Amino acid sequence: MTPRPALALVSLILIAGAALLIFLTLLGGAIDKNPTNQFYFLEAGTEGLGNAAPLTRWTFWSSCSAMGGRNTCPGVKPAYPFDPRRNFGTDDIFGGQKYYLETRFMFAFVLIGLFFAVCALFLGVVALVSRIGSFLGSATCSLALFFQTLTAALMTAAYVQGRNAFRAEGRTATLGRYNFGFMWAAVACLFLATLMLCIGGVTGKKDKGYSSRTGGRKFFGRKKSRKSSRDRGSFIDPERQRRMDKEDDD
Repeated sequence: MTPRPALALVSLILIAGAALLIFLTLLGGAIDKNPTNQFYFLEAGTEGLGNAAPLTRWTFWSSCSAMGGRNTCPGVKPAYPFDPRRNFGTDDIFGGQKYYLETRFMFAFVLIGLFFAVCALFLGVVALVSRIGSFLGSATCSLALFFQTLTAALMTAAYVQGRNAFRAEGRTATLGRYNFGFMWAAVACLFLATLMLCIGGVTGKKDKGYSSRTGGRKFFGRKKSRKSSRDRGSFIDPERQRRMDKEDDD
């Protein structure tokens, strides 16, 4: 029995888990509800910086103040960049195009990765019954993995450097453990799902080839019968003999 259905089922669970983790990260800062109002990428002490609150948290949607361990985001907009100089309207803090571009592209890549993850989820259902579905699901899941890895890498580069820069200026700064955990866990889930779908497709091909070699000819191939050849030969030989005898009589 081929292990493809079992591998496809596990892959479905992994892809669904990855999509859920990405979705939860996207909701952080967009909805003021528990638990998503605890999700952020970076928390830093920003007291005295322009119009900044004493404690600021960055999400995909805004730079939020932190009150009672929760995000308070007065206004949200998609692809909000991490660039303290631009965010607070002051030159008294670091910033620049590097941080701005990294976090802007990060938002675009996470949406693309989520789209392909959802597509891979539907193709994973087909993989339960079809080897082609396994290969298509693996290809789509690999695209989701590619963009999700880019997102996680840009996130790490921008916010780890930002944390270090805040600390270098004598300010407190910590990374958001939920968002970082969710993003890299999604990468791991998509990687394992891609691998399992690919193995399921290859294994299904081997099993099909084996059954074809052992039993295919029995049901679909025609095997020449030696007995029928002998019978036919025994029928042709007397005819030829009678013809030769007739020629001799003439």
